[in-house]
Amino acid sequence: MNSQVQNKVCVVGGGKWGSNHIRILNEMGNLGAIVDCDVQSLAYYSEKYPQISTFNKLTSALKTDNYTGYVVATPANTHYKIALEIINSGYHVLVEKPVAMNKKDVNQLKNAAERNNINLMAGHLLLFHPGIQKIKEIIDNDIIGNLQYIYSNRLNLGTVRTEENVFWSLAPHDISIFQYFTGLPPIKITSTGGAFLQSQIHDTTITILEYEDNIKGHIDATVDGEVCDVKSASSFSFKKFKTGELVGDDPFGYHAQ
Repeated sequence: MNSQVQNKVCVVGGGKWGSNHIRILNEMGNLGAIVDCDVQSLAYYSEKYPQISTFNKLTSALKTDNYTGYVVATPANTHYKIALEIINSGYHVLVEKPVAMNKKDVNQLKNAAERNNINLMAGHLLLFHPGIQKIKEIIDNDIIGNLQYIYSNRLNLGTVRTEENVFWSLAPHDISIFQYFTGLPPIKITSTGGAFLQSQIHDTTITILEYEDNIKGHIDATVDGEVCDVKSASSFSFKKFKTGELVGDDPFGYHAQ
């Protein structure tokens, strides 16, 4: 590793989510390079960040040995192959959710990371949201009593994915939050949904999760533009509050009511 570029991160994928990683890493002084197969995208980033290296192939970035870690923010169906190449090259990697498209691929990434002593991370950014952390504090301090039921409505969030269904696209956030709140993995998951906008790719799902201690939860996810949640685009509620309902009704704050 070149000592002059330690703690620099290379972002693979300069699209919607990749652009957020690029912006924040640049603000932190840790952006090292950008990889994207789109010529126009690379031209845009080269002009915006002239001090940053750009590559149109991942192998070119890996060969430089200039970056401490990588962020993978490409289409979901490419995550496994790209992340595995990075891990086997000996670099830490954060992969946007979903990490892969099936359990087998995720386990192979996990095993490869363990063999190579690599940190494999998922992009569960909501676990660091102050509103979510405040809810966790309320639960841990027994302000609401015993946790019994959690629900998440993740509705009308726009982009219709062509590679993964709405559950794979949106629900990983909520599953990670539920596990954070309960401190437990689910012991049973039941999910159903419908494919109305594209054949064989569900755009709406309802998922029931069951945990130890008789804790239940459900996740309602849809990208259908005709669906509207009167409370929020993404809300969390708890049954049997002593004082009412806690709702995180936007990405940047929370309130109790």
